[in-house]
Amino acid sequence: MSSSTTHGTRGRFIAFEGGDGSGKSTQAGLLAETFDATLTREPGGTIVSTKIRELVLDPAHPELTARTEALLMAAARAQHVEELIVPTLESGRDVVSDRYVASSLAYQGVGRGLGVDLIADLNAFATAGLEPDLTVLLDTDPVAARSRLGDDLDRIEEAGADLGLRVVECYRSFAADAPDKWVVVDANGSIGDVASRVHAAVTERLGRGAP
Repeated sequence: MSSSTTHGTRGRFIAFEGGDGSGKSTQAGLLAETFDATLTREPGGTIVSTKIRELVLDPAHPELTARTEALLMAAARAQHVEELIVPTLESGRDVVSDRYVASSLAYQGVGRGLGVDLIADLNAFATAGLEPDLTVLLDTDPVAARSRLGDDLDRIEEAGADLGLRVVECYRSFAADAPDKWVVVDANGSIGDVASRVHAAVTERLGRGAP
């Protein structure tokens, strides 16, 4: 039996964070497969949350204000937590999420200038205080990471390199301030090399690896 479905044990919640192009989606998927965990993403994960994702990331809506963006992200997260994340964890299964609250703190709180404390309070309400057991920061050069995005950018990615730089520095400060809750992984190199680093780091911190 895998570690993520051990009877009577609450699942572990692992979030991946990093700048656009850092490889979060790929590495989250690989870790979820290795751990036999439920893979999800934000905004998204449920029907309602995915509909909100389509709106908030649509380049056809540049008129969305920073506050609207923050509220939509929190609304998507509230549904995601209550409908998918909490029931899955309570069933004893691990959850791996591509982004979580730290993304809002970085993008809307710092990047959009709304303030980290305000966004933290909003998301504490949205999530009923649910925090990841571990957040994995995929750390890479933001300029190099951005070059991987190509030309098909969503509304937030279109905001430009300056936003990306502020976001990456914000993530690094979060990880430095909470080393017990964050692990920083060098995201440079091949997909396989990064996956090995992620697996080793998560297993060391949580004590749970592949079945």
